Amino acid sequence: MCSLDVAYIRRDFPILERSLNGRKLIYLDNAATTQKPVQVVEALKEFYLMRNANVHRGIHSLGNEASKMYEEAREKVARFINAEPEEIIFVRSATEGVNLVAYAWGLYNLDRGDKVLYTLMDHHATIVPFHIVTGFRGAEHIGVEITDDGYIDMEDLAEKIRGAKIITFPHVSNVLSTINDVSSVVKLAREAGALVLLDATQSAPHMKLDVKRLDIDFMVFSSHKMLGPTGVGVLYVRKDLYREMGVFEGGGDMIRSVSYRDDYTPVVTYADPPIKYEAGTPAFAEIAVFPVALEYLESIGMENIHRYVNSLMWILYTRLAELDGVEVYGPSRREDRAGLVSFNVEGFNAHEVAAYLDSHGVAIRSGHHCTGPLHKRLGIEASARASFYIYNTYEEAEYVASLIEELVSG
Repeated sequence: MCSLDVAYIRRDFPILERSLNGRKLIYLDNAATTQKPVQVVEALKEFYLMRNANVHRGIHSLGNEASKMYEEAREKVARFINAEPEEIIFVRSATEGVNLVAYAWGLYNLDRGDKVLYTLMDHHATIVPFHIVTGFRGAEHIGVEITDDGYIDMEDLAEKIRGAKIITFPHVSNVLSTINDVSSVVKLAREAGALVLLDATQSAPHMKLDVKRLDIDFMVFSSHKMLGPTGVGVLYVRKDLYREMGVFEGGGDMIRSVSYRDDYTPVVTYADPPIKYEAGTPAFAEIAVFPVALEYLESIGMENIHRYVNSLMWILYTRLAELDGVEVYGPSRREDRAGLVSFNVEGFNAHEVAAYLDSHGVAIRSGHHCTGPLHKRLGIEASARASFYIYNTYEEAEYVASLIEELVSG
């Protein structure tokens, strides 16, 4: 077993001391959002009480201080994934980041007959924006199969990627728990001349990411899934791709100047990236304190986090996989799985399983998890999902497994 000082970590998360339906809360919905440590909450409180000012607007001291924290956050995020600061665009969510790529790159580069690929394990957030844009442009939007044991079907990908312009796929499936082989997908994409958009929302909270080593073109992830504030997403753009991209949203801050001609038609010149893609007032307080969450994770060590969370997952996975009447989804190889387990119990729908666990103080997710194509491929309407993080314990994993065993046995 891999160990963290979980008792010490849990002191930073007061919510874990509360009760749920008369039982001590066990929070296992971390793939949806993580809890926030007191350090992040206090940093956000301190910003609002002592530093609150809009960024990139005024030259007064408070404004300069807030702007400095905002840009330092960009530098910190860049270091976290081994990118350059100008390659980091702050957005409201990972979903907005995908939309930015779909519109600012897709509208300007996709033509009738071009292909955009997604995988059947993609989240709706990487499918729907390109579905809309390919509809505008008359391009094809094509799904890549997955194997029965929960991996991207590389033979199907090799066939379909010929002539494709871009492929989207998750680094970690939010249902199957599959850690996808990024290098193999990128190799096929490069051979076909296709770009790669990596959904890292389920991997950034758990693993050390290096965009240069991964050799990807775009990547998205979310603050709220890795101890940080809500309302903050990150889009990484390989900087040489900016020249292929148009504008996304228009408004304040993303311009260099706005004027007009003699006939009063407007004249607009845009700021340089990444500011060009950050229209309007951002979630500047949340962005300014996001580094506190990153520093918290780095103090534990991303490799340590992955090993520990994987060990929690494996307890639940192996216990459930042994039960008759329980179907567990995704790879059976531990090293190919991340920190979650999705399953169904015969005789109960996923929501009934979640309600049963909730009655015992356990918070899990149930539904299609924004992966309709994947659930259709699996032949199910919904699934139950337990997802772990740094403040969960071995005892919690064992307890949940015991509860499912009781449910199965009646």
